[in-house]
Amino acid sequence: MRAKVKVLSVTAQLKLNALDADDLAVISAHVQDARVQTADIIWRQGEKRLVVGMSRLDWEQTLAGETAPRRLIAALRFDRVLACKARNIDVETPEAALELVGIEFHPADPPSGSALLMFSQGGALRLDVECLECELTDLGIDDLGAGDIGDGADPSGQGA
Repeated sequence: MRAKVKVLSVTAQLKLNALDADDLAVISAHVQDARVQTADIIWRQGEKRLVVGMSRLDWEQTLAGETAPRRLIAALRFDRVLACKARNIDVETPEAALELVGIEFHPADPPSGSALLMFSQGGALRLDVECLECELTDLGIDDLGAGDIGDGADPSGQGA
């Protein structure tokens, strides 16, 4: 009797750096529709760093037409951040779920400017930066299988 082996397609973990608006547009495309909980937005003022943990769609797999879409756990990091301001994001509710729509960079006095993280429902984070230094790193497959925001899924990932 032979055992059946299920082979899963595994893409290489993504690691992207952005040093200008064009680079950031590429990262923005990869994080479109990412799920973020407010507890996973970490502002380290003393280090001039913002880190956002997220569950992002694996767009390469989805666009390649492979089976069902999957999500990846990823970290988005901004360095050289002088200020971080939130609009329509309840930072006092750590379990609040957000959906990242995109990221833009608005230059000021070069190389400084503002990175704007836009969320559904009008939420936004504005990061005033000395210069743009952003990194997106995949950490692995999101095996918790949490549902889409607003579809009644348990945000803890514990399920029924």
